[in-house]
Amino acid sequence: MSGLRSEPIQADPQTEPGCAVRLRAVSAITEVDRIAWDACANPQYAGPKPNSAPDSNKITELPQQDSNDTGAPKQAEERYQETVYNPFISHDFLWALEESRSVGPRTGWQVQHLLADTDDGTLLAAAPCYIKSHSRGEYVFDRGWAEAYERAGGAYYPKLQVAVPFTPATGRRLLVRPGPQAPAIRQTLARGLIELSRLDDASGVHVTFALEPEYRFLGELGFLQRTDQQFHWQNQGYATFDDFLAALASRKRKTIRRERHDALENGISVHWLTGSDLTEDIWDAFFAFYMETGSRKWGRPYLTREFYSLVSAKMADRILLVMAKRAGRWIAGAINFIGSHTLFGRHWGAIEHHPFLHFELCYYQAIDYAIAHKLSYVEAGAQGEHKIFRGYMPNTTYSAHYIADPALRRAIADYLVRERAYVEAVGAELAASAPYRKDLVIGPQ
Repeated sequence: MSGLRSEPIQADPQTEPGCAVRLRAVSAITEVDRIAWDACANPQYAGPKPNSAPDSNKITELPQQDSNDTGAPKQAEERYQETVYNPFISHDFLWALEESRSVGPRTGWQVQHLLADTDDGTLLAAAPCYIKSHSRGEYVFDRGWAEAYERAGGAYYPKLQVAVPFTPATGRRLLVRPGPQAPAIRQTLARGLIELSRLDDASGVHVTFALEPEYRFLGELGFLQRTDQQFHWQNQGYATFDDFLAALASRKRKTIRRERHDALENGISVHWLTGSDLTEDIWDAFFAFYMETGSRKWGRPYLTREFYSLVSAKMADRILLVMAKRAGRWIAGAINFIGSHTLFGRHWGAIEHHPFLHFELCYYQAIDYAIAHKLSYVEAGAQGEHKIFRGYMPNTTYSAHYIADPALRRAIADYLVRERAYVEAVGAELAASAPYRKDLVIGPQ
């Protein structure tokens, strides 16, 4: 595999005459100006104040994509996404991952961010990219592809991953600055990903947890299309948690009330901590929860203790810790990141185990917070069909995969046809078991 590089990458910049575009890869996000990166990633929120509070004065619906439309990303969807703040693609979040060594040689995520800029250095687009020698920390599982290819004598690794490490949350992956040249720049950036994978002797490019329009756009360029399911909660304009419960069938409503009551027995209290509440002592406690639970689930947790201090210093007002206390000490907690429209639940941990406490901290408190702050959605992380019985509906997630070897590409393409049909069928079956009253129409966002 070739080394990391910052020299230009050759690709056909399909822009107007006089608008020369340079593609290059960098080995650290510190090589990119924060405001310039965020002007591509979160254009409505780029500026000198990293801790500005989220604008959540109203509940905003996500424009619906026509399932029969296989064209380029719709302009309405693009305009909507330009108003959305996603914390995970921000410069601050990615910087904290790198600076804390959570991302890097220790964890096998080698930074290789792809940039598109002009000759005068104006950043037009970026993609968060990593060269990987394994498939861990992605939540879109392709280890079976790797094993099959290796049995056939191929080398699946290294591969180029376009993603936010360890973060199964939907968001933009082709971060293009708004403007009349955005469609052409997007084409250039996507083709640059393929060229970058070739320069690194990678077997392909994997763009995971992308937006649906990006998924369709990349499909037009020859990327294979993959879908999966997550469970998201949608705010229907509820004023209180009881309003949400009123939308559920009676039996489900009673079950949730019982779970919430039982979770807080034994003198447990729950606290929302954000901003200046996030002291180093609080992070010490939360990191102990993370290590205890993460070590059991994953064997070796990725995030370092330093990550929490660094991300808190940059994004404290975008972080919500839901912490449980008993007998004067913290016993459990869940970390969430606050977007402009969505509360993103990430991971949780505990040093004491109490019935239903996980559901209370991760799901019910997240709904409470979203209602109180007029957020439209809660994304509660990967997997977990148990979430549907607590009001989280199945939603399709999207990834796109460029596979260089024609034989491997054909085999994976055939598999994905069957997998997409299965995901769709399972999603419909799960939606039919939703806990909502039958007289209400509440579907996926």
